[in-house]
Amino acid sequence: MPARGRLIGLGVGPGDPELITLKALRLLRESPVVAYFVAKGKKGNAFGIIEDHLVPQQTLMPLVYPVTTEVLPAPLSYEQVISDFYDTASVDVAAHLDAGRDVAVICEGDPFFYGSYMYLHDRLAERYEAQVIPGVCSMLGGASVLGAPLVYRNQSLSVLSGVLPHDELKRRLADADAAVIMKLGRNFTKVRQVLEELGLASRALYVERATMANQKIVALDQVDPTSSPYFSLIIVPGERWQG
Repeated sequence: MPARGRLIGLGVGPGDPELITLKALRLLRESPVVAYFVAKGKKGNAFGIIEDHLVPQQTLMPLVYPVTTEVLPAPLSYEQVISDFYDTASVDVAAHLDAGRDVAVICEGDPFFYGSYMYLHDRLAERYEAQVIPGVCSMLGGASVLGAPLVYRNQSLSVLSGVLPHDELKRRLADADAAVIMKLGRNFTKVRQVLEELGLASRALYVERATMANQKIVALDQVDPTSSPYFSLIIVPGERWQG
């Protein structure tokens, strides 16, 4: 019976192919199976980062989301459908691991920072050897392209989801020294309204697809709420300190 393969969560960075780490690149090239999450009919951002490093001998394993942002008819729920998908994906990955093949699951940004890999990790890491390679996450890529230091000295940083209800988002932002707001998309109008109510709109910086080839930096008041993509974020930097 062959030894079990390793589950490898590979953070491949926020979009710029040069931001993948040397360790992630080495393990990517050594892995016989490369798995990646992707929407139906898409190639996927994470796959686009690493495809030039792949070799024909590797087995590619697309894990195709059954849903993304579409509204599901009752009685279906997004949470149940996506949970079932991760269950099935885990079984498929485990089949390779049981056969003794390492599986590198690539993840845009960092695997443990809003990364889809973590849902496989939660299901498989207790049964298989798992190794996670950190990656440059999107908020750090965003800060770099915006030229925005996040926090000074003893300031604290809050990472917030734009999905939060209006009042909860406002409460947390009001208490934050600095903040990164992610998961914008259809939540953009609400987020911008909260920033305006708190008097933070003038400090807030917006970027779409940071470090990618189609990166776009737009003034907050010029963003079209109907076209703000999922891969966008807002940074409210900490107050500048003259050290």
